[in-house]
Amino acid sequence: MSHPEPNTVSDPTAEDASTGTDAEPSGPRATADPAAASHDTVDSSATTPTDDEADKPRWRRDATIFLGGQTVSLFGSMLVQYAIMWHLTLETKSGSVLALATVFGFLPQAVVSIFGGVWADRLNRKFLIIAADASIAVTTLALALLMLSGTDDLWLIYAALAIRSVGAGIQMPAVSSLLPQLVPVSKLMRVNGINGSIQSAMTLLAPAVAAGVYASASIVAIFFVDVVTAVIGIGLLALIPVTKVLRADEAAGEKVGYFDDLVGGLRYLRGHTFVRWVLGLYAVVFLLIVAPSYLTPLMVVRTFGEEVWKLTANELAFSFGAILGGVLLATWGGLKNRVAMIVGATFVFGVLSVGLGLSTNMWVFFTFMFLLGVAVPAFATTSMTVLQETVEPDRQGRVFGFVGIVMALAMPLGMLIFGPLADRFSVESLLIVSGALMFLVIAIAVLVPSGRRAMRAADAHSTVAA
Repeated sequence: MSHPEPNTVSDPTAEDASTGTDAEPSGPRATADPAAASHDTVDSSATTPTDDEADKPRWRRDATIFLGGQTVSLFGSMLVQYAIMWHLTLETKSGSVLALATVFGFLPQAVVSIFGGVWADRLNRKFLIIAADASIAVTTLALALLMLSGTDDLWLIYAALAIRSVGAGIQMPAVSSLLPQLVPVSKLMRVNGINGSIQSAMTLLAPAVAAGVYASASIVAIFFVDVVTAVIGIGLLALIPVTKVLRADEAAGEKVGYFDDLVGGLRYLRGHTFVRWVLGLYAVVFLLIVAPSYLTPLMVVRTFGEEVWKLTANELAFSFGAILGGVLLATWGGLKNRVAMIVGATFVFGVLSVGLGLSTNMWVFFTFMFLLGVAVPAFATTSMTVLQETVEPDRQGRVFGFVGIVMALAMPLGMLIFGPLADRFSVESLLIVSGALMFLVIAIAVLVPSGRRAMRAADAHSTVAA
């Protein structure tokens, strides 16, 4: 089995900032020329970089430590997430309280991500991750101590959720942009696939552990577990040597202010049509995937029965599918044509969503849920990888800041749209409509000029690579 070639997707649609027209560079990364353009102008004359595996002889060790630390930290964070929602549900039995908790848990991350992306491009990403993790841990520890003393006002929990969300908004762009510093470009898809499988496994393990600790001890005990996992994650990350990314403007002796960087990130996104195309497709698909991802338990109850084991089977089918999908991607490495893989995965989402809506047999329904889980890494992991392969290292933080906004808003916004509709229409009809909209999204994505150029350039590059 041949390994995927590095940077398999060309940057086919970088827009020439001086002319406002689309250029078709030959390589995957458009590199800025500080002598000829502003520090965030996309240069249309990209060259294909060589694989950097020889420059990272310790990448396996560093990637293992990094992913290990992030997994431990993520596990603690997921425990807290489940525990707080259960605690609020049991103590208040209020839908408004849960809605506010969701707002405080997601909205700050969406707002802060764009600023966190700028920091990820200006500072050492390792220390930025450590600072965010430490801030979250201190906040959780403070909440635990306050609750031990008998103070458990709702506003304290809301405040803790908001601070944790801010930390996630700072951390996510730094984590996503640090991984390409540690891992050779040609290995990113495989490593991201492994990471995706681990995260999917956490969605199975964390609720069970959180339920056990919550039932046998208290929510405070879960807070202390989270603090311990954060310390372990920080300790492991501290073992990895990470240097600050050398920016093109710094190499040219320029001094760029924070808000100049912020505006530069927006200008880069506006001027780089391929990156904008990927982000746009990523946002729309994640919004539409809310229907099959979050409304299927409602369909199970309404159509197949209210037994708890059926709801459990629905969640397990999706989670095991996502784990298998990540493992397959890590083993296989994905198509060399990343764009075709993203478009193909979107088509599969549409087919499976329609299939779910048309299912009248429960086991057929669960099979579709399993296959949906298998397909998720093919879209999500490939989208993240192609951005890591395409965007210059000194701009990745800002680009992943925009990805963080999408990740934070897609679920609550999707539920805001599909939730009320599910009270007026059947879930089956919403699933079919969601699938049909996926097909429409594919048609638009491949017919717009940037999509056509992306498909042509990716196909040409994969043919050469083969």
